[in-house]
Amino acid sequence: MVSTTAGVNKAAAQGGGLRLASLNHISVVCRSLESSLAFYCDVLGFFPIRRPGSFDFDGAWLYNFGIGIHLLQAEDPESLLPKKTEIDPKDNHISFTCESMEVVQRRLKEMGVRYVQRRVEEGGIHVDQLFFHDPDGFMIEVCTCDNLPVIPLDGAVARAPPACKRASAAKQQQQQLNLPAAVLDPAPPVKANAGGCIGEVVDVPAATMPMMTSVEQACMQV
Repeated sequence: MVSTTAGVNKAAAQGGGLRLASLNHISVVCRSLESSLAFYCDVLGFFPIRRPGSFDFDGAWLYNFGIGIHLLQAEDPESLLPKKTEIDPKDNHISFTCESMEVVQRRLKEMGVRYVQRRVEEGGIHVDQLFFHDPDGFMIEVCTCDNLPVIPLDGAVARAPPACKRASAAKQQQQQLNLPAAVLDPAPPVKANAGGCIGEVVDVPAATMPMMTSVEQACMQV
């Protein structure tokens, strides 16, 4: 069964979007499974994990940094588009942040991986970028992009669904009730939440619930 876009369009119109949790994996079709496996493990630091045995095609599953890489062996490698040789920072790519650009740059040189270096400047903040290809010409970026704060556009905030506004109001109500800090903020703050909303669920000890009205309790479950 193939679903239509009607449901997606309706969700978008309502400002809700899909209720996603996180990035799980990316899939890469490769000419040589062996070469790609070596690259993603030896260069990028991924490690192999168990892959469902029911698959009837060659491939490998890798994992690290909270995401997966799924390698798919091309059935007909000769039918793939010619491998890209020019490194274009504006091309499709996956990006990773790093702790030290100098270390990454040195390791790429040691391994003989050709790369292109760029620097972005915004409001006095510098973001360094390194771009290079995997064995099939798919581009990888290593950067210090987390130097830049995540600032929602005004329009994005204005289009926030009502549930987000209720969650924000609920948090203000909690503060007025002088609840413990662990209740107000049970997890580290998320940069993307500045001025916006991620629809967080706040766990409140049962002992504090009688202090709140039914409306306050409902809002805190958004």
